Amino acid sequence: MKTIHLNDPRFAVTKPGTFRLKDHVCDLPSESIKKELKKQLEADKEVISDLQEVLYAAGKHSVLLLFQAMDAAGKDSCIRHVMSGVNPQGVHVHSFKAPSTLDRSHDFLWRHAKAMPPSGYIGIHNRSHYEEVLVTKVHPEFILGQNIPGIGTEKHITKKFWEQRYTSIRAFEEHLAANGTVIMKFFLHMSKETQKERFIERIEDPKKNWKFSVNDVTERRRWDEYQKAYEQAIRATAAPHAPWYIIPADEQWESRALVGRLLRLQLEALGLKHPTLDQGSMGGLQEAKKELLAERS
Repeated sequence: MKTIHLNDPRFAVTKPGTFRLKDHVCDLPSESIKKELKKQLEADKEVISDLQEVLYAAGKHSVLLLFQAMDAAGKDSCIRHVMSGVNPQGVHVHSFKAPSTLDRSHDFLWRHAKAMPPSGYIGIHNRSHYEEVLVTKVHPEFILGQNIPGIGTEKHITKKFWEQRYTSIRAFEEHLAANGTVIMKFFLHMSKETQKERFIERIEDPKKNWKFSVNDVTERRRWDEYQKAYEQAIRATAAPHAPWYIIPADEQWESRALVGRLLRLQLEALGLKHPTLDQGSMGGLQEAKKELLAERS
């Protein structure tokens, strides 16, 4: 448990500024980390399961896990694997697709604010409000469909517009954190070559054909634009209360194991404890016990 810590600079980005995506690897950097994670993978899942129960019982915090990545980076499988031992009653999962007509009639954060986990729950967002500074930045024409005052053409979507969105996101996450939501933002960092291999696998394997869309290749042509958009978003919105974690994703077991370890460390850092009853409630328990013991079989 000593090899990795919660704010490990190899993975964690905790403050805005000079973040560069190229400074982070797509494969775990050392054999010692790989051995430790592989050895502790199942143990981490068990601890997460136990601590999720305490989180639910205490009802003081909620935990929000955001997953962002390029297509085929393994978000779905990572979520499924890390949370496989958790009681589903204490987890809310939302997968955000293109916004609906109703969504577009509200501000860009509305549908995400509605999906925030209540106290005691873990919320998982597969894609998130960050799509509004990622895919919309690569495709600014999507902004025009949001009927924003003063935005009539793409020329109106200026640098100031994006800075305002970053400001809104920072304020939104600061508000969540101040009210008990623990935020962890994961970017699954996959190389372009690995994406190519996974796309080809999806095309060649009939069981995986459904995962592939011809549009995936169209978007791949804009790889560099997406990488720049991610870099800018992470640089603008990383904060101690809402850190980004850059997760190597060329090997899927590594990304699953690392996300699991970081989640375990975060839950442990909360110092969670089962709630304790006051004297009056404890007296009520004892009276209930006496009555139960006095029942005749």
